[in-house]
Amino acid sequence: MQNLTISTQPIAGQKPGTSGLRKKTSVFMSRHYLENFIQSTFDAIGGVQGKSLVLGGDGRYFNDRAAQVILRMAAANGAARMIVGQGAVLSTPAASHLIRLNRADGGLILSASHNPGGRDADFGVKYNMANGGPAPEAVTEAIFARTQVIDSYRVIETVDVDFMKIGAQQIGKMEVLVVDPVSDYARLMESLFDFPKIRALFANGFRMRFDAMCAVTGPYATEILENRLGAAKGTVTHGTPLPDFGGMHPDPNPTWAHELMDEMMGADAPDFGAASDGDGDRNMVVGRGIYLSPSDSLAVLAGNAHLAPGYRAGLKGVARSMPTSAAVDRVAAALGIASHETPTGWKFFGNLLDAGKVTICGEESFGTGSDHVREKDGLWAVLLWLNILAERNEPVVEILNGHWRRFGRNYYSRHDYEALPIDQAEAVMGALRTRLTMLPGTRIEGMIIAAADDFAYSDPVDGSLSKSQGLRILFEGGSRFVLRLSGTGTEGATIRLYLESYVAGPEGLDVEVQEALTPVIRAAEALAGIRAATGRAGPDVVT
Repeated sequence: MQNLTISTQPIAGQKPGTSGLRKKTSVFMSRHYLENFIQSTFDAIGGVQGKSLVLGGDGRYFNDRAAQVILRMAAANGAARMIVGQGAVLSTPAASHLIRLNRADGGLILSASHNPGGRDADFGVKYNMANGGPAPEAVTEAIFARTQVIDSYRVIETVDVDFMKIGAQQIGKMEVLVVDPVSDYARLMESLFDFPKIRALFANGFRMRFDAMCAVTGPYATEILENRLGAAKGTVTHGTPLPDFGGMHPDPNPTWAHELMDEMMGADAPDFGAASDGDGDRNMVVGRGIYLSPSDSLAVLAGNAHLAPGYRAGLKGVARSMPTSAAVDRVAAALGIASHETPTGWKFFGNLLDAGKVTICGEESFGTGSDHVREKDGLWAVLLWLNILAERNEPVVEILNGHWRRFGRNYYSRHDYEALPIDQAEAVMGALRTRLTMLPGTRIEGMIIAAADDFAYSDPVDGSLSKSQGLRILFEGGSRFVLRLSGTGTEGATIRLYLESYVAGPEGLDVEVQEALTPVIRAAEALAGIRAATGRAGPDVVT
């Protein structure tokens, strides 16, 4: 065993995005690339001497090798303890919980979330803070700054840790504690939800399908749904995590989870369906014959959370990302609690959660969570839905229709234009941005523009200001569209177009979504000209 200091030099492009650093797997496997970023992370957080960290990932290709490298570097940098999921695997919400449960100083999560996995696909690394949440912008900027000047990194030369052996091992003076990745998380879920009530639901013939998409949630869903709650064996499909996700795109939306959608829309559909993503922090929920947008799901969960034991005291407030529909705001108003609108990125919810200002948060990109951890949590959302279904004894479609009758309906959809040339995508955004001040008062497609801006957010807890978070065009009556560039891809640029049309009811609550949004879709193309500028016939993904 030998401590080494390896000379290196800066590598361009190591700037973390909203969810850490994501690149092609082959890039992370290239000489010094991972090591530079990890050493820069350690340096930017003031070193890891004497600290305790959590480590795990979604099991995608290169996960285990990257974990071995990180352990050796942590030991060489003086870390006291590393808590690692068995197999170097942890779902993102489980990692967040382990950080909080063990009062660790932070954690490293190896994942590119919903992006495809494999040697020719994507990989990622992000650092989470002691609260269990993603590093804030000040930290990610410090990491990036360090990557630009790094000249060496430290590593111990030693044999591999046995990731399959539960218990303590040593690398030099550093303890490596390999833990069951599921058990602590499952106990947390039992403390929040009425497991006996949900178990009775399944015992009475309730049928469910959960598509784990060959990703990390498979073992968690199998243990909780089938083993602890008594769902029929086979309820969890694609339940074995694979390095390439079995060739699947582990993004739980109607496009990529098409097997689940086909089954739920079929003649003999189960009562309830759900899917989760690569690292377990996203969810899609489907009823028999009906798909729920993430925005609607968030609103229904907020309106019914009091039915679960962990939330019977009521909600302190709710928060949503700016592109997410305003449906949950209407629930908050009815409950007499605050609602917050933040930029995209779960890290923006962290301050609100830590300050006790909100209980439930959500993003339109299939992410929902609460103050039980500091990450979105796909399986948590599914279990809350099951608790609500068990208490209300109504099918999903009746719960959703009742919600719309009470609050009105926010028709909502997201259109993604993926892998565009970066200059082309930026030109679309820039052209609309220059016109924002001239748009209020303009009539288009029968609607009048009430306001237009480039969204900025002033954090009510620490006063930090985040600018240029997305272009908003708001119409009188509650309809709108939003344009923003995504920060989760590894090549090119993705323009996300968010479309929303509000109908108060009682009429007009059962129109097909894209039909209801037609005027807003046309207005967005007339004003932003995405198709005209890119030559695309339409979006690549519609959710």
